[in-house]
Amino acid sequence: MPINRLKHIAKAAMALAVAGAISASLNDASAETIVDDAALADPKQADNWLGYGRTFNQHRFSPLDQINVDSVGKLGLAWSLPLPRDRSLVGTPLVVDGILYFTGSFSRTRAVEAKTGKLIWEYDPEAMKHAGPDRARTMWDSSRGLAYYKGKVIIATVDGRLIALDAKTGTPIWSTQTFDPKLPLHITGHPTVFRDLVLVGNGGSEQGGGRGFVTAFHVETGEQAWRFYIVPGNPADGFEDEAQEMAAKTWTGEWWKIGGGGQTWNGFTYDPEYDQILIGTGNGSPWNRKARSPGGGDNLFLCSIVALDATTGKYKWHYQTVPGETWDYNSTMDIVLADLALKEGEDKRKVLMHAPKNGFFYVIDRKDGKLLSAEPIAKITWATGIDMKTGRPIEAKGARYETEPFLIYPSAFGAHSWHAMSYNPNTGLAYIPKIELPSNWDDTAVNLKDWKKPYYDLDVAADIGLGGDIPKDAGTSSLLAWDPVNQKKAWEVQQPNFWHAGTLTTAGNLVFQGMVDGTFAAYDARDGNKLWSINVGHGISAPPITYSVDGTQYVSLLVGAGGVGYSIGGGSVMAQYGWAYGAQVRQLLTFALDESKPMPDVGKPAFVEALTPAGFTPDEKLADRGQHVYKASCVWCHSAGAVSGGYAPDLRASETFLDMEQLKKVVHDGTLAGNGMPRFENLSDEDLNALQHYVRKQALDTKQPPSN
Repeated sequence: MPINRLKHIAKAAMALAVAGAISASLNDASAETIVDDAALADPKQADNWLGYGRTFNQHRFSPLDQINVDSVGKLGLAWSLPLPRDRSLVGTPLVVDGILYFTGSFSRTRAVEAKTGKLIWEYDPEAMKHAGPDRARTMWDSSRGLAYYKGKVIIATVDGRLIALDAKTGTPIWSTQTFDPKLPLHITGHPTVFRDLVLVGNGGSEQGGGRGFVTAFHVETGEQAWRFYIVPGNPADGFEDEAQEMAAKTWTGEWWKIGGGGQTWNGFTYDPEYDQILIGTGNGSPWNRKARSPGGGDNLFLCSIVALDATTGKYKWHYQTVPGETWDYNSTMDIVLADLALKEGEDKRKVLMHAPKNGFFYVIDRKDGKLLSAEPIAKITWATGIDMKTGRPIEAKGARYETEPFLIYPSAFGAHSWHAMSYNPNTGLAYIPKIELPSNWDDTAVNLKDWKKPYYDLDVAADIGLGGDIPKDAGTSSLLAWDPVNQKKAWEVQQPNFWHAGTLTTAGNLVFQGMVDGTFAAYDARDGNKLWSINVGHGISAPPITYSVDGTQYVSLLVGAGGVGYSIGGGSVMAQYGWAYGAQVRQLLTFALDESKPMPDVGKPAFVEALTPAGFTPDEKLADRGQHVYKASCVWCHSAGAVSGGYAPDLRASETFLDMEQLKKVVHDGTLAGNGMPRFENLSDEDLNALQHYVRKQALDTKQPPSN
């Protein structure tokens, strides 16, 4: 019998086995759910939320319809859980048989009763303790979620560990370090489980983290199964595989000495129909290609979707969204699977849908990576379109800021960032949190010839203005409903500011989304009409989920804004709502029909009043130098322009900056490392003096809130 025929029979047998397992679980509703590949592949399984995107296809669509366009107006608070130890809450909870699991700041993990919110167990991986004071400089507290597989809850910590916990008790089963602790890397993304493996990536391109990679570990033991590198290493050392040798031909110079990048911190999708794992890859390190690959080149596999064999991790195919990227346009956003008939009368094709930072919406054949269509969803100035013959973008003249600064849309925050989009197979629409925000790219003051990898600091070999605050009306955002077949807008709801949360869509013809101003709303998935909303008392960055217990449908949401747009760029956006450090208690909120519990008192909006003591006049030259120190070291947490929106203390109101001796103890010596404030022992007394003058200047330039 021909080999291809044998393979076909084997695959058919596997499909029947999966179908049988699904059928058996559906016929015994009282049985304990075995969360394995069969369960994660089943779109009809409705009561639970088993994976990051609910199922392998990443639709974030629920077939539950008890809450629908007619009944959603009766939605009320069923229960709440205060989370006073948390700060950034950006994760997707999971629900398995009436137990809700979620990660908070620094991957603190809890299990609660999904019907009542009663805490069952809590596990703290003590990430800051394991990281140490130096590596803490490269880390946020964010965790976008966790995985559940065959009785294990699997978390990834920001300091780089992968930990399996017993789902019933929270007791650690195994723990493994996923990267060299000496590297300036971190993990904020969610682990992905499939075929008895768990896959994890990491971030750190901006700190010179070296070569990006993804690693698969055995779920039972935590032992490494395989690893795939996103960018090639030093050719003199040889290549790990043929894919690396191919990629090296698209690089120039000595990229391996200063980074390379391509860290993979989100965007993993298992495709069971082709038994492949689809990887969304990151940006270059540094961002500016002129520094990392001075002779040009596409720089594979940056800003790409890469398909790997799920069992071996071997390269299958790739599609690069931004060849030779130079704008931080990573492709680590959602990769959503669907079967679409792209032309009338044509059979459905197995495709993936992808809306990365660069502003285009892509439909790609999952079999071979062939581009099927691509159209802009937002304002774009770096390119004029996509050449469908080559699949490459048609770049605008001057967009690479070759001779002068260039105003770029979208900004490095993207037209769509990691905030999850959802896809409703009933409406045929994808629901995308869209951003339209520009940034001015300029490298005229950068010594590109002698650029060197920074020591854990933010240096991207270009200036995009992170030393100044983002003006209130600099950009716009919206909830965009996109038709992937016709590649056009179906409807759009304009929203204030930017950095709104990911979406959830349901068979009740609803789309749920939280916003930075604290609004949690439900829209008609067919036309965008707002049907219900409530203010939850703080900014929202996490996407909602829905599930059912004892016949009641619930909608759950983590409240506590976070992520890079919050900690680096969005200080003024958050501050204008009164979101201040320590002022509002984070929450896990759960809603159901005909419930009316009062919303918890999380704390009133608090507007920072900058300290402007008499007798201190900032020196303009020192303040200018201090701005560079601030951008390299402080902006990660305290936001652009020293205008914090609550992720960290607002330095304009910090008494530490009134006393040089105290400033040195905190910043240089690390006396507050236990509170999450890392030490910066590489900063000299002159650097600290300049930093003081910059922060004091920002305080003086601040328009104070009106007095009562």
